[in-house]
Amino acid sequence: MSADGDALLLVRAPAPGALPHGGDLAAAEQHYGKPADGWLDLSTGINPRAYPTRAAGARHYAQLPQRDQEMRLLAAASHHFGLPAGARLVAAPGTQALIQWLPRLFERRRVAILAPTYGEHEHAWALAGHAVRRVASLDDAAAEIVILANPNNPDGRRIAPTELVPLARTLAARGGLLIVDEAFADPHPELSTLAASGMPGLLALRSFGKFFGLAGLRLGFAACEPALATRIAAALGPWSVSGPALAVATAAYGDERWIAATRTRLARDPARLDRLLAMHGLVRRGGCALFGLYALDSAADLADHLGRSGILLRRFADEPRWLRFGLPGRAADWRRLAAALAEWARRGSRKEARHDG
Repeated sequence: MSADGDALLLVRAPAPGALPHGGDLAAAEQHYGKPADGWLDLSTGINPRAYPTRAAGARHYAQLPQRDQEMRLLAAASHHFGLPAGARLVAAPGTQALIQWLPRLFERRRVAILAPTYGEHEHAWALAGHAVRRVASLDDAAAEIVILANPNNPDGRRIAPTELVPLARTLAARGGLLIVDEAFADPHPELSTLAASGMPGLLALRSFGKFFGLAGLRLGFAACEPALATRIAAALGPWSVSGPALAVATAAYGDERWIAATRTRLARDPARLDRLLAMHGLVRRGGCALFGLYALDSAADLADHLGRSGILLRRFADEPRWLRFGLPGRAADWRRLAAALAEWARRGSRKEARHDG
């Protein structure tokens, strides 16, 4: 409190060199103001219809996370992922934590990143002193460590595991590693390399929060051979995952009925989004079950209009025609987006009428 009794609002400034991300509602509010109806946040690829969980029991908040709780989570997640016997799973407080830690476990290496993709991979490896370069094709990935996302963010590029496993073997033969970021793979199990993740030369990253819609729990996994898993676990240290996250995620991974129903819905909703946006001239450039990437010449104008309407999108400074839309969740959210798009179209028509007049 201030001397006058007023509450002080403390806003953490971004770290130097920090990358922009979706979901930054505080920044959006500073720019557009506070929406009367609250934010409809379509700037992330998070399932808008979250796993229906109640708060974890009080003991999960009051005591340190227990080893047996962690083992139950790892067993449930391993079953969900279909991990082979030779693989080991490491739980972390979010996939982002693993992205930050992995570069620090290796001496300086040549790193190739299949781009464009999630920018934190390049940022983390370069910050740790590795020689990083972007490549447009795996044929150009002459490096000790190769990183890609599957499906990719933001364009949804897909690569069959049958293409990736031989690459991992080739890298392993020269002491290298293939890192496959599968943060958006839960709705697309056919893309996952986890069935091969016990082999040397392959590490797969998985996110809990995106598919289950509970990103605030901060939970992610690395699946890899045991020796590398031991190094990762040692770097993270004890109690790396909170007790509430252990409890909630164990229940979620065991709920096969909810998982199947959600995969069915997520196979349907992107086409609905495509149809709605196509009515307003947006051309689909790619995407996956949890987001779509679209191109539009007047992308900046549309994004600003929707921002003023309380609807937040993901924009890209280096691709000004691109907009990434997450999925609306409730029926009211779909109607709100449709109404805002219709108002934007009417506004454009009025502008044209004034110009013609």
